[in-house]
Amino acid sequence: MLRRKSLWACLLWAVAAPALASSQSAGPIRFENRQARSQIAFVLNNGTTDDKPIIDSVPGGVAVLDFDQDGYLDVFFTNGARIPTLEKENASFHNRMYRNQHDGTFRDVTAYAGVAGAGYSMGVAVGDYDNDGYPDLFVAGVNRNILYHNEGDGTFRDVTSEAGVSGRDESGNKPWSVGAAWLDFDNDGLLDLFVLNYLDWSMANSRVCGEPGKRLSCSPVLYKGTRSILYHNNGKRGFADVSSATGIAAYPTKGMSLAVADFDGDGFTDIFVANDKERNFLFRNRGGKTFEEIGVLANVAYTEDGVPASSMGADFRDLDNDGNPDLIVTALAGETFSLRMNRQGKLFEDWTFKSGIGLASSLLSGWSAGAFDFDNDGFKDLFFTNSHVSENVHFYSHHQYRQANAIFRNLGDGRFVCVNGGAGPALRLERAHRGAAFGDFNNDGRVDVVVSAIGQSAELLYNTTPRRNHWIVIQADGRQSNRDAIGTRIRLIGESGRIQYNHVTTSVGYVSSSDRRVYFGLGEDPRVREIEIRWPSGKVQILKSAVVDRVLKVAEE
Repeated sequence: MLRRKSLWACLLWAVAAPALASSQSAGPIRFENRQARSQIAFVLNNGTTDDKPIIDSVPGGVAVLDFDQDGYLDVFFTNGARIPTLEKENASFHNRMYRNQHDGTFRDVTAYAGVAGAGYSMGVAVGDYDNDGYPDLFVAGVNRNILYHNEGDGTFRDVTSEAGVSGRDESGNKPWSVGAAWLDFDNDGLLDLFVLNYLDWSMANSRVCGEPGKRLSCSPVLYKGTRSILYHNNGKRGFADVSSATGIAAYPTKGMSLAVADFDGDGFTDIFVANDKERNFLFRNRGGKTFEEIGVLANVAYTEDGVPASSMGADFRDLDNDGNPDLIVTALAGETFSLRMNRQGKLFEDWTFKSGIGLASSLLSGWSAGAFDFDNDGFKDLFFTNSHVSENVHFYSHHQYRQANAIFRNLGDGRFVCVNGGAGPALRLERAHRGAAFGDFNNDGRVDVVVSAIGQSAELLYNTTPRRNHWIVIQADGRQSNRDAIGTRIRLIGESGRIQYNHVTTSVGYVSSSDRRVYFGLGEDPRVREIEIRWPSGKVQILKSAVVDRVLKVAEE
């Protein structure tokens, strides 16, 4: 019975509220794990040892990107290293790149692409930082970060040193970076880079917790936080550390994930940092020059009880179609996930229990989070990867280590209901899930998911939800104006008059990177009445009467 508690917690709200459970008559959301036929053989190797140092519990970033620009999404996995050397001593620790073969299979091109990596890797961020049309990779890790430039011929080149983004501080020390996000914080047309750092940890100061043979991953409260870094793109394939000048350096982080969006609608991208057992940060962008930390004032710093949570993964998107991006943040079992609704770009209202997510997530330990419309009904649903931090947690509590992932359908009225029961066997796999990335692998208009799991095969979850609804995917391209489109805001009006909002970002979930294309479900609308695109440059572009059920490529005029 204990082994199934996480799944039952997810389903509890639907059972307790028949009115919500009946909403499933709209049709199931279903996923099928096609890992076996995909030829993706990746297994996340955390290099665990008997003492369970804290680094072995938190790896697992995943990215989906079209690195070769053939119209199909490829997959990149970060991987661990041997402990205590923190080196990738054999191929089982290599990061991996898989190229989409267009037939449901993927080919391992790691060696040719040159992205096997070095050191203990954690997270990944995708963005075209030099505007050459090919997405580049930033890989964050323990004491070692790597920036790969996409050469456009199927290979990547390590440009970390020449770009100046190794993470080394004034004393020559390199921090433990867990993830990163690409954003154009000053709207100059060049992507900047926020590198999220976690704890002041080393093998020398590593703590040991729990009894021999039953060790636990020690709490982050035993370590100090570290300074995260904001790099400004200088337009010459180099970056300058502007953390102090912009105010970011004043706030040491115990960061677990990043999410970026223009929360107040002023045209400049803001940054949310999910901190582990410390208050979360919301950095308000002040005209592309400095940042003001307003987490407490905006009501996203603490739980409703006024305490910090084990904040893990986050997504920053409009969930109620009012034009204001909302926040969903995962946490450990016993804390509940957190849903904060953006009220007119001024502050956030705690909607965790009103939405049904609070009770349903009470026994879940969440890592990645993604807000996407999986059934294309016009409302973004929520997908969570789940597992406890410590594999020996069952010796000390009723919590379980390996857990099933969870999906919550958006009912369109501020409430969400867990629909794992009808989602298929793929949503009942209990594993040590970590990172997840979202995108449409077969271009059928349904958003798929790839998930990493410690010690087991990655899951390639194809969305097999019955095709009852229309959709459109917008691929925004700012290259004509020598810009990347990350940060572009989109408003869509369907034939029925329903209005939706979304924005271009790759920073989604837990130290992972998702498809930069923007997905809209349209329900029964046979066409799109209007699409308004607000580019980071400030230009506004209006498209009328768009054809549905296709990928629409839009270039900035």
